[in-house]
Amino acid sequence: MQAIDQSTQATINQWLNGNYDENTKAEIQALVDKDATTELTDAFYKSLEFGTGGLRGIMGAGSNRVNKYTIGTATQGLANYLNNKYPGEKISVAIAHDSRNNSDFFAKTTADVFSANGIHVYFFSALRPTPELSFAVRHFGCKSGVMLTASHNPKEYNGYKAYGADGGQFTSPDDKLVIDEVNKIKSIDEVKFDRVEANIELIGEDVDKLYLDGITALSISPDAIKRQHDLKIVYSPIHGTGITLVPKALEQFGFTNVTLVEEQSKPDGNFPTVVYPNPEEKEALTLAMNKAKEIDADLVLATDPDADRVGIAVKDNDGEWVLLNGNQTGSLLINYILSAWQENGKLTGNEFVVSTIVTTSLIKAICDAKNVEYFNTLTGFKWIGQIITQLQGKKTFIAGGEESYGYLIGDLVRDKDAVVSAAFIAEMTAYYKDKGNSLYDALLDTYVEYGLYKEDLVSLTKKGKTGAEEIKAMMEKFRNNPPASLGGSKVSVLKDYELSQETDLSTGKVTKLDYPTSDVLQFITEDGSIVSARPSGTEPKIKFYCSVNAPLADRKDFKAVNEKLGDKIKAVMTDLQA
Repeated sequence: MQAIDQSTQATINQWLNGNYDENTKAEIQALVDKDATTELTDAFYKSLEFGTGGLRGIMGAGSNRVNKYTIGTATQGLANYLNNKYPGEKISVAIAHDSRNNSDFFAKTTADVFSANGIHVYFFSALRPTPELSFAVRHFGCKSGVMLTASHNPKEYNGYKAYGADGGQFTSPDDKLVIDEVNKIKSIDEVKFDRVEANIELIGEDVDKLYLDGITALSISPDAIKRQHDLKIVYSPIHGTGITLVPKALEQFGFTNVTLVEEQSKPDGNFPTVVYPNPEEKEALTLAMNKAKEIDADLVLATDPDADRVGIAVKDNDGEWVLLNGNQTGSLLINYILSAWQENGKLTGNEFVVSTIVTTSLIKAICDAKNVEYFNTLTGFKWIGQIITQLQGKKTFIAGGEESYGYLIGDLVRDKDAVVSAAFIAEMTAYYKDKGNSLYDALLDTYVEYGLYKEDLVSLTKKGKTGAEEIKAMMEKFRNNPPASLGGSKVSVLKDYELSQETDLSTGKVTKLDYPTSDVLQFITEDGSIVSARPSGTEPKIKFYCSVNAPLADRKDFKAVNEKLGDKIKAVMTDLQA
């Protein structure tokens, strides 16, 4: 058995002898007694990294685990950053948590530490969705906010998302300043855990009402909803926080026929009915789709545990239920919203839409056709939030989204929002049903109008230190020797977001890319195919996002053209790995 190295052993000893509670020490001692070298090494070989989005990891005792002490250290670092940045000001923060095991305890720990540092805490008295936390930060004029969640990770995980004063996750330079303050803390004795009750204020239903009223005011097709109010909607919160607000949002919009998936409606951090509580996974929507078949529903909606992402299923023209991917749902939403704004005479030329560089180009095609300004950003919703904040008061943000099932309509929050998205997906379904179309028909019509865009994501997992080195070597290879052709079409442009440059491969001309630096490469072919290569920031993976497109003359040609594009994606990926 591999021995524990000196540095890891020193950290274990520090936890066994330091100012930690007896239960934590007992948990560590039990592993020592069992000679559980692998578990001990993984729990202590490093400190859980506070990244640009915060913390995420497996729960348990240890420096590389999510627990009272790693959460406390993160909060102390964030408190030090806030007290340095806003000297002499009254600082407030908002805190919320999801349905995961220990989320409520970690939220209380976070509140304790902030309050002990003289910071006023607006504390949600029960679980709430991530987007409502973002809303609360903005509503109360907070300097920061924290959401205790690990999004759609398995049940063993928890995490800590940190937000800035605009209600978005921290971006440069503040993200690095927060990380520096967290890394400066070398001992648990530097963390102030003693709660100051006077600095903590409970919030809840009053904020729900303001948030829901704000969402309802965004509705653009109330008449269609009135006529289609009994549209059959099946909704599952997948044991998460969506249950607190999504049914209320649908009700306020005017929908009267919402069926909950009872087996998944109760918040439960063990997520007993699913392998992963992730609406991107077909298995997570199985119960909802069974219910939809049983009652012959019009629409299935499912949200992840912290209700910032939503998955949907619709019936195709053969009567089969199909899951839409994030690119399809995002394109449908943006096409619907722009069309409805256009019909209502609301488009003034001052509106804009945002999506990310790995999201479908169909969204840009829709915006171009409707003369709406389009921005794209790096992967991660914080960059979409940053653009909304930069243009606040100058231009009107209509909607935005990314391929990983996250969308935002209106600027009430600065993060992806499954509550407003679920309400708008239902409204969109009512709008098309009112015109005699299903949502599936609307998708095919979108493809006929703008072209059929098909995307796929291929992930290669490369674990451990050697895996990280392999991923680095693959990126270097692609950077220095880009493929000459992909899927039978010549690669004409290389975009390198780490070097901030775009190269025209036929002329050699180099132009500057105006984005923050990020280790992403994009290959664009002469026929408009795009492949993006990106190492994952949270997992030991390299991800390849592939997008191809072709004209679609008629709805009835969809299957044949879709199949052809599927073959093209396979050819592209084969060329890439050659």
